[in-house]
Amino acid sequence: MEHPQSLRAQVTHALRVALFVGELVPGAVYSAPVLAAQFGVSATPVREAMLDLAKEGLVETVRNKGFRIVGITERDLDDVTEVRALIEIPATVEVARSASVEQLEQLRELARAVVAAARGGDLSEFADADSRFHMALLALTGNPQLVSTVGELRKRSRLFGLAALAERGLLLSSAEEHEQLLELMLARDLEGTAGLRSHLGHIRSVWAASCVAEGPCVGGGPGFAGGHGFGEGPGFGQGRPGAVGE
Repeated sequence: MEHPQSLRAQVTHALRVALFVGELVPGAVYSAPVLAAQFGVSATPVREAMLDLAKEGLVETVRNKGFRIVGITERDLDDVTEVRALIEIPATVEVARSASVEQLEQLRELARAVVAAARGGDLSEFADADSRFHMALLALTGNPQLVSTVGELRKRSRLFGLAALAERGLLLSSAEEHEQLLELMLARDLEGTAGLRSHLGHIRSVWAASCVAEGPCVGGGPGFAGGHGFGEGPGFGQGRPGAVGE
């Protein structure tokens, strides 16, 4: 029987997704109490969630102010993307070679969820669905260390390019590649699987086009939008609540 996530875990997840899609802007400082008001919870789980993200290197504490979102440089992204490609592409090819049809078919609903999120223009849900798809795919390798390593790498590379993909009308085509990848795997087309899995480059190329060439990426997404609320709280409002000292 699955147990419901703790409030802290739910807030951590929501903040991480918001950070990945650019709703939490690199370089900005966010106040835990103000973010908590937007979540409709006390400041404690938000502060605890931010401390969890700080351990992952995604934010840093700013004394008496809150938490600053850590940017990522082009070199950092290049390095992480290269490592991800070295791990994920051969792992995906091996899954295409060895997984059963039944195992692969379990990925279909996850792939459809990515497409549905893209069609709805929901960047947060897109990021969440994309992660669920790829983590489930890699889990078919039967190697939990590989899954954990890629999960950590995904946190570091983030998804800064999503907003730019959406603005350029490329989000849906990127989403549909998940279904195309699944069909190639079901057909045991190993060469095609390796080629399409290299769509990691989408995020890298679009990110480069939307960020400053030197220093960490500070280009923001759309700011916090609604849909992240918990319990009876109002959820996030428009704009970037919680940002201070910008």
